[in-house]
Formats: sequence, structure tokens, C-alpha cells
Amino acid sequence: MEYRQLGPQGPHVSLIGLGTMTWGEQNTLADACAQLDMATAYGVTLIDAAEMYPVPPQAATQGRTEEYLGQWLKQRGRHDDLVIATKVTGRSDAFPWIRQGPRLDAQSIVSACEDSLRRLGIDCIDLYQVHWPERQTNFFGQLGYTAADDADAIPIETTLRALGNLVRDGKVRHIGISNETPWGLAEYLRLAASEDLPSVVSVQNPYNLLNRSYEIGLAEFAARTGVGLLAYSPMAFGALSGKYLNGAQPAAGRLTLYKRFSRYSNPQAQAATARYAELARDHGISPAQLALAFVNMQPFVRSNLVGATSLEQLRENLESVEITLSPEILEGISGIHREFSNPAP
Repeated sequence: MEYRQLGPQGPHVSLIGLGTMTWGEQNTLADACAQLDMATAYGVTLIDAAEMYPVPPQAATQGRTEEYLGQWLKQRGRHDDLVIATKVTGRSDAFPWIRQGPRLDAQSIVSACEDSLRRLGIDCIDLYQVHWPERQTNFFGQLGYTAADDADAIPIETTLRALGNLVRDGKVRHIGISNETPWGLAEYLRLAASEDLPSVVSVQNPYNLLNRSYEIGLAEFAARTGVGLLAYSPMAFGALSGKYLNGAQPAAGRLTLYKRFSRYSNPQAQAATARYAELARDHGISPAQLALAFVNMQPFVRSNLVGATSLEQLRENLESVEITLSPEILEGISGIHREFSNPAP
């Protein structure tokens, strides 16, 4: 396993990180423990959760993912050699069961952190992330930015001060952001410098062969500031495995079970996926290995957050660190990307 540093002064984390959003919905506690045992045996040190998990979010299961992780940590008696990451839910009216509608003010952030600490059964969260912005901006695939009247939005400074207080009180070691824009990251960094507040060490955004939009505005920050990417959805919700091609609907697949997740199912994305799958097979590797190895090789990526519903899937994901893409494969990827540039942002 390779290890990379989060931010200039953050922790080193494994190049492959373990995502957890299926735990408590598609995966049982026993499944979660088995995944954690396998991942850590391969050298994974970053485990990423969120207070709103599992996904799809619902009142009956909210927080269950953190509870599963907490039970494993208690059973195995380990935390010191791992980086436990979780997230406070961004502003939304869709989750009234989370603090009557989550916001990013100080009171909400403190309450969310305390609840996550309790579910995880730990004294300090290694990486505490803002799941998505308070303000109205482009995330979760939204295109065509239009300025909105969001005067009632909690300012980033208020959010950052609340996070800083958690760091000061020893409840959080490092902070990160997620589903952010270049302006948002720049503002967090500006406020950290001007107000003597903690600086974010990572951005957790989507990044995969169907959505390389991170490269356009955010990748440069990794080179200039050290704040790199925790890449989520590197397999585009499993689409890049090729298992949904030609109208296939595997019984246990997320895109089969949950029709609401259509981000990677448009005709352009499917056409691009077919081309990437063909390229992989022409060179003797699986489509999943191609997709993950491409993410692994990016210098701005700090950890590639893989998720799986079976140990067989997880093993293939973990072993992607052993794959080196040849110049011929990279040339093929570039050609497909020119033809299908970011078909599923």
C-alpha cells in the first residue's frame, strides 16, 4: 500500500481508503466487520463515514454506519493506527430527522460532532468534514451556475470557527470539506490564514473516468497548497465495472436497487463506459481495475475511496494499487476523454 499526506501538516493516509455508505442498508454489521478486516489487512488506514449514512438516507437507518464502525473499533481495540473520517451534514430540508433540518451553524456542528463521537465510540475524530456547502452552489452534478439569493446562508467563517473550536477542544484533529468548488476551498484557506483558524487538509469530491471536473479548477490547489483530493465514486456507483452495459440490471447492483441514482446512466455516460470497458479488456485488465488505477495515479489524489458490497469486489478494488497503466492505455483513455469529456459531472 502507498501512503500520501493530507495537507502540509495532516496525517498520512492509505492511497486506497474504505468508503462505508452501504453499511446498514446493503451491508450488515457482519459484512462491515469483514470489509474492515480485509481492508486493514491490505494496509488501508483511512475509513470514511458520515452522520447521514447509510445511503439512501432515511430516518430509520441514519447513523447506523457510524455505529457499525464504532462496534468494530471496540471489538478490535484499534484506532491509533487508523484515520477515522466522518462528516457533518450540509444544509438540507430533505432530512428533517437530522436536527429538524441540518445547518452549518456552531450549535448544529457541535451537536453533530458529539453524536458522531458517541456512535463511533471514540474521543476524537481524526478528520471531520463538511459534507456539502451551506450556500447554494454547484454540487451533486448541478451544471450552469446561477447566482442565488442565499443571504440567509451560514457564512463559511461561522462554520470554520465552529470546526476550529472542536479542534481546540480536542474533539477533532483535522478538518476537511466535501462537494466543494474552487471558490469555496479558496475561501476556507483565506479565512484560515487571516483569522488564525485551522486549515482544511482535504477536499472530498467525486472523481472518476466519467467525471474529471476536479481537474479543471481544484487540482491545482494540491500542487500549490498541499490540499488534495479524497476521491469518492471512483467507480461511478459501479457503472465503470461495465456490469450495467447493454441494459443489464444485476439484482444486487445499487443502480438496479435505487433508481434515484441516475447520475452515471445517461446515454453519453453509457457510451463512454462501453469504450473504457473495451479498452480495459483489450489490454487484459478488468474495467474496474482500469477505472481505479487511473484515479490512483493522479498526483492530486490523496486517497481513493472505494466501496463494495461483497468481499470479492473489495479485494479487486484493493488490488488496483498493483496495476500500472501503460502509455498505450493512457493514450486510449485520453482519446475517449476527448470524445466524451465529463459525460456525468
